[in-house]
Amino acid sequence: MPDEPLIRLDWIVDNLGEIGRRLGEHIVMTVIAVIIGFVISFALALLVRRYHSLAGPVLAASGVLYTVPSLALFALVSYTVLILVRNVLTGLDSVPPDVSEAAVGMGVTVSQRLWRIELPIALPVIVAGLRIATVTTIGLVTVTSLIGQGGLGYLIVTIGINQFFSTPIYVGAILSVALAIGADVALLRIQQVLTPWARSRAG
Repeated sequence: MPDEPLIRLDWIVDNLGEIGRRLGEHIVMTVIAVIIGFVISFALALLVRRYHSLAGPVLAASGVLYTVPSLALFALVSYTVLILVRNVLTGLDSVPPDVSEAAVGMGVTVSQRLWRIELPIALPVIVAGLRIATVTTIGLVTVTSLIGQGGLGYLIVTIGINQFFSTPIYVGAILSVALAIGADVALLRIQQVLTPWARSRAG
């Protein structure tokens, strides 16, 4: 029996619908996890900024959640919270004190200061954390196939490894890497568009 090629193009062509469906599942799970994680992280970061004594417990709790395997979506959200809480706090803490003091002196309210001054300054750090969280989540979604959640991991584990078939393994892995790179580039571009002053200053 001749050796089977690592990648069979005929299998890819015959299974484009299945590949597209699994890619769609992967994207949906990633987007949901990152959005929910970001909303939770942002709220927790604002809470910690207001009540500094909560910093230790909040960060510790997010770290514990990160180590506890559970339902796929809960686990994925926990991973993003651990990354994003720290980055949002770091970004907001990077705002120069004199800038905040000047805003207070001008009569700017706390809410206006947050949305008009602090967040734009903190945005590069926050987006950097969002990039890390998104790329990490894309990788983690791959293993959710182990508990029947689908995604590109289904191609790798259920079809590839379980059936000793290399083509779906390569297809799933390549698409996962491409998706991670594409998401990272897109978020970097969004950051550049939203913070043109940071780009011009770096240049």
